[in-house]
Amino acid sequence: MLALGAENAAIDSQQPLDLTLHWVGYLAIAIFAVAYVLAMFEEVTELRKSKPMVFAASLIWVFIAFIYVNGGMGEFAGKAFRASLEGFAELFLFIMVSMAYLNAMEDRNVFENLRVWLLSKNFSYRQLFWITGWMSFGLSSVANNLTTALLMGAVLLAMGKNNKRFITISCVNVVVATNAGGSFSPFGDITTLLVWQKGVVPFISFYSLLIPAIVNFALPAAIMHFWIPKEQPAAASEAPVIKRGAGIIIFLFLMTIITAVSFENFLDLPPAAGMLMGLTYLKFFSYYLQKTPGKTNGAPDTDAMDIPMISNDHQEFDVFKNVANLEWDTLLFFYGVMMSVAGLSFLGYLELVSHFLYGEIDPTVANILVGIFSAFIDNGTIMYAVLTMLPDISQGQWLLVTLTAGVGGSLLAIGSAAGVGLMGQAKGIYTFSSHLKWMPVILIGYFGSIAVHFLINADYF
Repeated sequence: MLALGAENAAIDSQQPLDLTLHWVGYLAIAIFAVAYVLAMFEEVTELRKSKPMVFAASLIWVFIAFIYVNGGMGEFAGKAFRASLEGFAELFLFIMVSMAYLNAMEDRNVFENLRVWLLSKNFSYRQLFWITGWMSFGLSSVANNLTTALLMGAVLLAMGKNNKRFITISCVNVVVATNAGGSFSPFGDITTLLVWQKGVVPFISFYSLLIPAIVNFALPAAIMHFWIPKEQPAAASEAPVIKRGAGIIIFLFLMTIITAVSFENFLDLPPAAGMLMGLTYLKFFSYYLQKTPGKTNGAPDTDAMDIPMISNDHQEFDVFKNVANLEWDTLLFFYGVMMSVAGLSFLGYLELVSHFLYGEIDPTVANILVGIFSAFIDNGTIMYAVLTMLPDISQGQWLLVTLTAGVGGSLLAIGSAAGVGLMGQAKGIYTFSSHLKWMPVILIGYFGSIAVHFLINADYF
């Protein structure tokens, strides 16, 4: 009777129903939990992770719509679903363009060329572990963490073909490094972008998180270092061969990232719009390659290992083939997670959690818990919920929650776009369980970065 009365009152005021104590709310949580467990154990069940998550999202919204339609508020639920779908559509388009460029670079032998170059320098596996880690940390401060992780994942898979242990641990390292690298830059991650746009932290203050972010990456890496094989990969005996147009595609990818950032910062347009404009750069260049198949880039010097040999291949370069080769299972998994979480939020659970965190417990404990929650729920969604609450906390606490939400996703493979993307890219090698083994080590970096933040940024509190 109480639930029915709350529904009628909400219908009269056209406000979302509080269904946290309703049977639909309990059922939605159960459905989401079961789907998440199935996704976690994909390598055991051999059931693609997108299947249970998309089914769960569909069921959750079916039950929500059932309640709203019976209450005469079907249109209200429909609008909420479309608003959530818009968020996924932007992410989907962003990822689609990023993956299309990465596939194009792989088609042009860019990653194979980088592998040959690194192996020609006689680096050990341990040195390669640190090189890829620092590269991930630096790149993710200017590019999104998913793009960075996929880029470095392609390099790792090319270099560690004969050593799965190296690939597995290095993928964990890349996930930690990319999430840490994006946590101190206003446009490095969705969490920092949301906080910056809300105006609760000035632009320059984000960079006070640089040292805590380095600690978050370096501490686990220093421990994982001792589990990396000591041996050295076989030196590359072949000359690096790169297909025609590879250098221009890399340049166009950088221009695409700059376009996306500019759309967001200067035009108030979603980054996905800039990424789609960047896709046209690749499409026009693809047209040029198709119309000039006989051109070469000059006479190469194949005697020097450091100078790649240009391959005058006659194979047709087609952007749509690169798009067709996207990791669709990963993209659909994102849909399932985002729409399921949106459904739980619409039911009232995220607001309930936010009220508990910032109304009943200490802000420091709350912000640490937010980071841990972000290992299970998308950090952008978590940060959006916190910003919606807009708790009255110091700038030091705002910086703390920005840090914890950004790096907390590293605790689990499914806690960040970087981890999910790498699981799709390195199927059977980097998995949920292989990442879970290193969670205690990642926790050391997590709490170490928090301690360093309190130590060096005490003036913000």
